[in-house]
Amino acid sequence: MEQLGFDFGTQHRRRLVRVTPAKLATWTDCPRRFRMTYLDRPTPPRGGAWAHNTLGAVVHNALKALFDLPPDKRTPDQAVALVNRQWKSEGFRDVDQAAEYRSRAQGWVHDYVSSLDVDFEPLGVERWVSSPTERIVAEGRVDRIDYRDGELVIVDYKTGRHVLTSDDARGSQALALYALAARRTLRKPCSRVELHHLPSGSVAVWEHTEESLARHVRRAEEAADEIDLATETLKAGGDQEILFPPVTGRQCQWCDFRRSCPEGQAAAPSLEPWALLAP
Repeated sequence: MEQLGFDFGTQHRRRLVRVTPAKLATWTDCPRRFRMTYLDRPTPPRGGAWAHNTLGAVVHNALKALFDLPPDKRTPDQAVALVNRQWKSEGFRDVDQAAEYRSRAQGWVHDYVSSLDVDFEPLGVERWVSSPTERIVAEGRVDRIDYRDGELVIVDYKTGRHVLTSDDARGSQALALYALAARRTLRKPCSRVELHHLPSGSVAVWEHTEESLARHVRRAEEAADEIDLATETLKAGGDQEILFPPVTGRQCQWCDFRRSCPEGQAAAPSLEPWALLAP
């Protein structure tokens, strides 16, 4: 941590704000959605399931279950069986569409596992990692943490419609914070982050430097300061509409809290729950 310029010897420390990549992304996308997600109690009613989220969760859960097995059981056929075991149909248009994407998911994990050296043991699967900086505690759950050539590697599974590039890996605040937190949690060096896009079989890679990690940390700290100020001001009686304004745009089409947000409803038409599936 000293490499990134963080001084933990300060006697008079400020209160650290606990953040996850999901919280930071939600705040950046729309402060009102942040308030509804993390602060409002009771939580406003959410929309129904989205098919693309269901699909992603099935694939993630199948791969997690695969690495829970002994190495000799981690076969492509076993991975397909795990997709079947984990399968859910929430959000799909009908049984035919669900069957089509179930078949796609089976093919993705079969091909992916066929390309892996499954004899290795990851240091973490769905592993929670955490690390303090000067102003925040960055934490979150990593899909997989490998140990290669004396260094940790952050692996994030993706099932979306778009093929990803090294720019996506470089710009991902989540991956950068995971790398930082994995260093702290597992006490090993970590600079490499990877996005494994199962539909295309591609792997987007970025090797972080101390400077690039520090840039991500600074942005996270700035957002966390904004979150903390808005949250504390709200507790003191501040106006929630001023402190947590809506940010409208295309993203309002798939917001879970659309029904509770007139501005979002006016900004963009609603989508069918299966509209974000890859064609």
